[in-house]
Amino acid sequence: MLIRLLLIAALYSPFLATAETARPVYTPPPPAAVTTGSVMQIIFSLMLVLAAVALVAWLMKRINLPRRGASSLLKVISGVAVGQRERIVLVEINDTWLIVGVAPGQVSTLHTMDKGRLPEATGHAFGNADGKFQMWLKQMVEKRNAS
Repeated sequence: MLIRLLLIAALYSPFLATAETARPVYTPPPPAAVTTGSVMQIIFSLMLVLAAVALVAWLMKRINLPRRGASSLLKVISGVAVGQRERIVLVEINDTWLIVGVAPGQVSTLHTMDKGRLPEATGHAFGNADGKFQMWLKQMVEKRNAS
């Protein structure tokens, strides 16, 4: 039985070898010539994609607008930078104002007071010229450090 299989394999092996070599060798097709029409199609497609990106960005900006109005419970009245990444912010919640210190990874309440009227801008960079704000701030910092 084994001899018969070896004999059949020996007889058919030349046919198998010639069948594989008889196939034509693959030759890739020549590269397509670049024409004005193909360049215009590429440019038009690029412009279409850029317009779609701009349209989606515009829509996202319109959809994600914060809702401002009477329904907002929290309002940021004013803020000032006191460092590169630190700010002091005046926040209104109902009839209360909170003075909040904001730093990276930390928000702390500095002072709480009843809602009042904002002072008029005096043109001086540090508030009133008589130094009321500086004295008030110094008192608050001392009170905070004492506790």
